[in-house]
Amino acid sequence: MPAGLNLHRLDRLVDAVQANCHIADASHAADLTLCIYLLQMREFFRWEQGIAPMQPLPRDELGAWIARREALWESVEGSTFAPLQVLGCNFDPFDAAAVNAALRPFGLVYGAGYTAPGRACFLLGELQRAEARDGLDLLVSGCEHARGLAAPPAVLAGSTVLLRQESVARWVWEKFEAWTLKRQPGAFRAALDAHGFGAMGSVAVERLIDAEAETLILHELGEHRAGRLLGPGWHDLRARAPRRTDLWLRSMRDHLADCLVTLPTLLARRADASIHFWFSNLEGVRAELFPQLALAYAAWVAGDGGAALRDATSAGTAHWGRACLAVLRLHRAGGPDAASCIDACAVSPQWVLR
Repeated sequence: MPAGLNLHRLDRLVDAVQANCHIADASHAADLTLCIYLLQMREFFRWEQGIAPMQPLPRDELGAWIARREALWESVEGSTFAPLQVLGCNFDPFDAAAVNAALRPFGLVYGAGYTAPGRACFLLGELQRAEARDGLDLLVSGCEHARGLAAPPAVLAGSTVLLRQESVARWVWEKFEAWTLKRQPGAFRAALDAHGFGAMGSVAVERLIDAEAETLILHELGEHRAGRLLGPGWHDLRARAPRRTDLWLRSMRDHLADCLVTLPTLLARRADASIHFWFSNLEGVRAELFPQLALAYAAWVAGDGGAALRDATSAGTAHWGRACLAVLRLHRAGGPDAASCIDACAVSPQWVLR
């Protein structure tokens, strides 16, 4: 490591970032459903203890760790996020661009932002690579030194895309572990087979991880393009929306981003494994809103050459653009009934694309 940030100073920086992660978790962990909370805590424990994927977790140790972590959160709840000190300079913990500029010579990457309105998320990890993609800065992190309960594999903050390679790997391994319980046919099995799962076993999972890092980048590029189309106000709209409405709003914009960039690019590249994997994650509200897409995938699997998928993504670009702009107009109009009107609009059957 270059002079100026020795191991002792790095440890202090890791501790400072992790302390802010604890404060963020203390504020928002209780917002999760019990099922999601327990799944995220299991994954967080695995990361913190350095337990490899697919290895069984010690139940007694996990239970005691959860109790200690909840006690820690209780002790820091409501605390103010602390500034970060790098080479004697203090930085606002949300000024990721400035912190990254200071850390770049030391092979480190910092992430700060929001996974949802008001839900802060921080990261300190090793910088694997930095490059430009479609006018955006792409930062790829490897080993993560500090993180919170939520570990989104990829995020867009301003003009920077942060891809968390370690989080991508944990996410895919978790999906694989869940799939092994029943080994059902379907999109995920098809993605594995496309990487040679029958002959290669776990090597296919590693190949899948490498491939899906690019798919996640494509989604964030789509998010940026969607942001340019929708203009300012989307973040404020989501910040004011009830939780149920926000779930619909997020799904609508996700569809817009994927119809704009992700799916057309994967089709053009004939990235069959990645298309299968994308559809293995089409579930919940996103699946409810866009049944036409599942039908198009079935046609693609049956051998239509992607015609139905191209039609669906083209229709989706127009449809989800209109839907997002409709709720934005309601938000900008304001008024005492704005919240209820936005809720009714977002969850209206008229936006289901069949």
